[in-house]
Amino acid sequence: MTLEPHVQSRLEFLLRVVSKEIMHLQYADQQIFGNSLQLSDIEMLDQKPELALKLEAFASRFCRLQDTLGDKLLPTLLRALGEPDKALLINLDKAEKFGWLVSTEKWVELRQLRNQMIHEYIEEAPVLHNALITAHQNIETLTYFAERLEKEVSAVLNRGE
Repeated sequence: MTLEPHVQSRLEFLLRVVSKEIMHLQYADQQIFGNSLQLSDIEMLDQKPELALKLEAFASRFCRLQDTLGDKLLPTLLRALGEPDKALLINLDKAEKFGWLVSTEKWVELRQLRNQMIHEYIEEAPVLHNALITAHQNIETLTYFAERLEKEVSAVLNRGE
């Protein structure tokens, strides 16, 4: 199967973006979790604007990587493999069946962290703290998925040559 040039270039572009997003997420993660992040740190965010900026960067990068993987790279890869366009949950189920994603259910749970990290933190420090800890503990889930997709994209691109 020969890839159309625009599909090939889109896949190559998305791989580069994912690589950069992972690097930036890991940097933000190190900035926050290099030392232990305590609930008291979150409760005092008004007095710690530098930490607030780091938390915002971490949350944004976590969500952005998840969006790029699930909403952009996965559907583009599936299209390159001849799969029809489907909704995100169906695509995630396919990714799980192909062994690229550990669990669709886990992915959806991580997706729900977005509201907890971005919206609810203004009023509920424990919610934000728990969401940040959960995101930190699941960076490997995102990077594993990214690595599996990268391997599949590389195989597709090599077949297209």
